[in-house]
Amino acid sequence: MKKLLVAGALAAVVGSAQAFCGFYVGKADANLFNEASQVIVVRDGDKTVVSMLNDYKGDAKEFALVVPVPTVLQKGQINVGDKKTFDRLDAYSAPRLAEYYDPNPCDRRLYEMRSKDAAVAPMAAPVGSAAAKALGVTIEASYTVGEYDIVILSATQSDGLETWLKQSGYRIPANSAKALAPYIRQNMKFFVAKVNLAEQAKSGFTMLRPLQFAYESEKFMLPIRLGMANANGPQDLIAYMLTKNGRVETSNYRTVKLPANMDLPVFLKQGDEFRNFYKAMFGEQAKKEGYRAVFTEYFWDMGWCDPCAADPLSPEELRKAGVFWVGAPNNEVQPLPLPGQPQTRIMPPRPFPGGGAQPVMLTRLHVRYTPETFPEDLMFQETKDRQNFQTRYVLRHPAKVEPNACPEAKPYLESVIKRQENEAQQLATLTGGDINAIRKKLTLPPVPPQKPWWDGLWGNGAAK
Repeated sequence: MKKLLVAGALAAVVGSAQAFCGFYVGKADANLFNEASQVIVVRDGDKTVVSMLNDYKGDAKEFALVVPVPTVLQKGQINVGDKKTFDRLDAYSAPRLAEYYDPNPCDRRLYEMRSKDAAVAPMAAPVGSAAAKALGVTIEASYTVGEYDIVILSATQSDGLETWLKQSGYRIPANSAKALAPYIRQNMKFFVAKVNLAEQAKSGFTMLRPLQFAYESEKFMLPIRLGMANANGPQDLIAYMLTKNGRVETSNYRTVKLPANMDLPVFLKQGDEFRNFYKAMFGEQAKKEGYRAVFTEYFWDMGWCDPCAADPLSPEELRKAGVFWVGAPNNEVQPLPLPGQPQTRIMPPRPFPGGGAQPVMLTRLHVRYTPETFPEDLMFQETKDRQNFQTRYVLRHPAKVEPNACPEAKPYLESVIKRQENEAQQLATLTGGDINAIRKKLTLPPVPPQKPWWDGLWGNGAAK
């Protein structure tokens, strides 16, 4: 029997404006979270393009996907995308490390100049249609797109839809009817996809490629409740929201910016230390919020970056992501096909007129959720906020200087010790880690021993 991959606008595995500068040195990508699903949502006005990365691992003949959609989709509104688009967005927006090097305190003029700069710098196979109708299910359309067989369904009752899916060979999670019911009440349709093995063999692709679909709806949302029907514990979702004007936030849950732009110990540059830190930090912050918040990991104008974890996406790459207003003639928005109109596929990429900055804003959202903590689907709104934000963490390397090299050396080295203790405390607070274990990893600069405050008080020292 086919396993049903029940999802909202994501694929879940069955069964289970300120500049920051600095030198970019590392990132924590989406692959860090084993159970993370990724989705790209492009939105302008009432037009939406959703791309879902299928992270399913298993026999392709047992893969299936069910997604609630607001309308019956024509074939031209469905496309098979490229995983590289997700990889590029992930790399560009990933949480990152930046490093700075302290100036030599004995170079007094340079030291004073940089101190002034620092003071003013900003912080950084289906049942037939007759049998389906008897169950209250209507097969609205069916297509083969790339390696996927796709059916668009409507239903009048959740029990009937559950029965239809079972009779069509899909293994349904125990509470599917209950999960399907809210979407049926909203008169939503169901996008059902499975792999056409013959077409997949012809395509030469061994991994399942992302599915994309475009539609028009007043609702700016991402249905996640259906994906919880077969969830095993908390799930992570990383959503890349591409809009024209401003930052995206949820309107029915708390949207929280993750702690960022903090100085942390320089040992985080070594091996997997930063990846381990970020995973622990996100888990600690999600736990503090009771797994009831959506976290902003990144918001930036796609025309530039600072520091850059990867180059901004080109107009061609943005077009492949579904950004329909980039590369269009005269930069005008291209209308999506409506029922009864000629079908046109998602338009191929074209050069952005005149080059320069892209009229695209990227918001990266990360949520860890359970059925209990997220009882509603995610609803979004595009705000007017255009202030750049990134989960950036700073490493500050001390200058290599001898304690007696100049009058400024000793107080500088003492300040470094205090700074490193603060960095250790900050790391422990963010992750819930053991402060003593963190201190053991620190490499402190040598500082000559302090004389007692009373030494020399009576001229030649203590009485003889």
